[in-house]
Formats: sequence, structure tokens, C-alpha cells
Amino acid sequence: MADKLSDISTALYVRNVPRKGRGVFANIPFKVGDVIERAPTWGFDDAEGTLIDRTGLFEYYFVRSDRHRQKNSLVGYVVFGFISIVNHSSNPNAQIVWSDEDSGAWASIVALKDINIHEEITHRYTNISSYPSNITFIE
Repeated sequence: MADKLSDISTALYVRNVPRKGRGVFANIPFKVGDVIERAPTWGFDDAEGTLIDRTGLFEYYFVRSDRHRQKNSLVGYVVFGFISIVNHSSNPNAQIVWSDEDSGAWASIVALKDINIHEEITHRYTNISSYPSNITFIE
């Protein structure tokens, strides 16, 4: 993973994507391995997750792909940053990388491919099977 972290006020922007809602786009080019954004998180357990699942926040929280390695009761994370509105793709150009620090869990979105200016940043949702059947994912 690269040590580069760009100022998100100039590196990223948000715009509406037809049939998808908001999306995050590159305002600068990113190379494979670049950290696009790094954000703090708030983790929650099963009981809190049951409540969150009944709200609009359901579509914005993250389930860690490395959850089986975690030794705590947290089942999901709210990520504070543009990462929370990055759209899903089955052929993503970025991935979420998790780190646990004294200050809590952090989520980084890292380029899997070179990303051009004005290209939408996408990642693969790890909990896509948990979404209600009425939600359709558009590529």
C-alpha cells in the first residue's frame, strides 16, 4: 500500500450517477496501490445492527471481509468519509483495506487499477447478499 494520501478536498468529488444515486469520482489520477482515502469508523454489535438494518443507514455500513479474524463482537462499521458512498462493482477499481489501531478501526480505499481523472471509484460490497431483493445493483 502506498504512503500517499491526497487531500480529499481536491482529490475526490461526488456527483449523481443515473440509476445508482451518488458516486465518488477521481479529481486526480490514482495509480495501483495509492490510498485514495482513509477514514475513521464506528463499529457496532449484533443488537445495534438489528436496529440499524431497519433504517436508511443499512445501505451505507460496512461488513469487514476479515471479520473471521476479529476477536470482538462487532459485526459492522459506519465509515466516516467519501468511502461510505463509493458504489459497488463486480469489477471494481479499488478495494477496502482495514486497519486496527489504538484509536479504533480505520478503513482505507486503495486503487486496484490505475484510475483516471473523472473515473468513478468503485469497490466490491462484501455483504451484498444481505441486501433486500428489491435493491438492484447496476454496473
